[in-house]
Amino acid sequence: MKVSNRYIPMLLVLFVTGCALGPNYSRPEIDVPVVYKTDAPWKEVTPLDHVDKGHWWEIYEDPALNKLEETAMAANQELKIAFARLMQVQTGESLSRAGQFPRIDMAGSASRERTSADFSTTAEGTTGNVFSVPFMLGYELDLWGRVRRSIEAAEADSASALADYQNVMLSLQGEIARNYFAMSAIDQESSILNQTVVLMEKARDLIKRQYDSGRVSLLDLTQAETQLAETRSEAIGLEKKRGELENALAVLTGQPASNFTLPSRPLTQSPPAVAAGLPSSLLERRPDVAAAERQMAAANARIGVAETAFFPSISLTGSAGYASTDLVDLFNWSNRTWGIGPAISLPLFDGGRNNANLERTKAAYEESVARYSQHVLVAFQEVEDNLHGLEVLARQGTMLQQAVDKAGEALKISESRYLHGRVDFLEVVDSHRTSLRTQRALVQLQGDQFTASVLLIKALGGSWEEKKGNTGN
Repeated sequence: MKVSNRYIPMLLVLFVTGCALGPNYSRPEIDVPVVYKTDAPWKEVTPLDHVDKGHWWEIYEDPALNKLEETAMAANQELKIAFARLMQVQTGESLSRAGQFPRIDMAGSASRERTSADFSTTAEGTTGNVFSVPFMLGYELDLWGRVRRSIEAAEADSASALADYQNVMLSLQGEIARNYFAMSAIDQESSILNQTVVLMEKARDLIKRQYDSGRVSLLDLTQAETQLAETRSEAIGLEKKRGELENALAVLTGQPASNFTLPSRPLTQSPPAVAAGLPSSLLERRPDVAAAERQMAAANARIGVAETAFFPSISLTGSAGYASTDLVDLFNWSNRTWGIGPAISLPLFDGGRNNANLERTKAAYEESVARYSQHVLVAFQEVEDNLHGLEVLARQGTMLQQAVDKAGEALKISESRYLHGRVDFLEVVDSHRTSLRTQRALVQLQGDQFTASVLLIKALGGSWEEKKGNTGN
C-alpha cells in the first residue's frame, strides 16, 4: 500500500516524539480538617514554597536579632552545604535535559598497520599508515518517553532540593531567633537577680548595724547573709547558660566562639500578637511539605522510566569524517567517509530484572505518598501546638503577673512588719524568695512565649503577616 506524501510528515512526528509511558502525575487526595482548633480557616494544601518568606524576624523589631540573621545568611556553613547540595541536584536536571539532543564526538586517530598477505591484493603483506578524523553521531529516539519522564523526574528532584535548601534556611533562622530570645530571657533573669542582690546587700547592712547595736540577734544577720549568698550563686549560675547560648549563636552565624560576644539585652518586650483569623494558606509555604510533594512527583515519573525498559530502544548512529594513508592528503575531499543507520535494542529475556525494577519504582512512589501525607499531618500538629501554646501561655502569664504583683506587696508588708519588730527575719526571707521565684517564672514564661511564636512562624513556613503579591491566592 502506498502512503500519500501528505501523511509522511505526520508519521515522522509520531515516530520521533512517540508517547510517554507511565501514569501522569496528580497529587493524591488527603483528608484535611476544615478549621484549626482555634477556628482559623483552612484549605487544601498546595505547595507555595516559591513565595518569599521575607525577613520574618523583623516583626520582633530587634536590631540585634536582625544583624544576627543577616550574618548567618551569609556565613553559616550548614547553609553553604545545603546550597552546594542544591547545585549538584540542579546539575542533574541539566544532564537529563541533554538527552533531548544528539551527541556528537570526534575520535581522531593515527596508526601504522600491516595487512595480512591473505587480505592483500598483491598476495603479500603490506605495511602503511592510517589517519582518520571521524565525527560520531548518536541520538536516541524517545519513542516511549524515557527521556521526557527522566526530565520530569529531574525537574521534580530539583524543585525538591530547592525546598530542602529553603527548609535548612528557615530552620537556621528559627534556631537563631530561639537561642537569641533564650539568652535575652536569661539576661532579664540576671538583671532581676542583680537588682535583688543590691537590695539584699542594703538589707544585710541594715541588719548588721542593728546587730552591732544589739537590736537583733546573730540569727537574723546569719539568715540575711545566707539569703544574699544564695542569690549571688543563682546569678553566677546563669552565666554558664548564657555562655553556652552565646557560643551556639557564634556557630550559627559562622563565627569562632572565641571571637564572638553579645552585650546583655534583657527581655523586656512581649512577643508580637498573632493576627486574628490567621490565614491557613500560610502553611502552604512550608518547604518540607513542598519537598515531599515534589519527591512524590519525581517518584511517579520514574515509574514511566521503568516501563520504557520493556520496549525497544531505537537510536540513530552515524559518522562522517576523513581517512587517509597519508597525513598530507587526509583532508582531501576524495578521502571523505560517512555512514548512518539505526540501532535497535529489543529486550527478550532479562531474568525478571525489568519487572522487579518497575515494582520497586511503584513501591517507592507509595512510600513518597505516605511521606507526603505524614509531612502534612505533622504540619497541622505543629501549627496547632504553637497556636494553642501561645494562647495558654498568655493566660498563664496573666496569672503569673498577678502573682508577681501580690508577692511584691507581701514582701513590702513583711519588711515593714520586721522593721517594727512584729515578726522575725525568717518571714522576710520567705517573702524575698517567693517574690524572686515568681519574677523569674514570669521571665521564663515570656521566653517560652517568644519560642512558641518563633516555632509557629517555622510551622507556617514564614511570618503570619502575608504581603500583597506574595500570598499566592
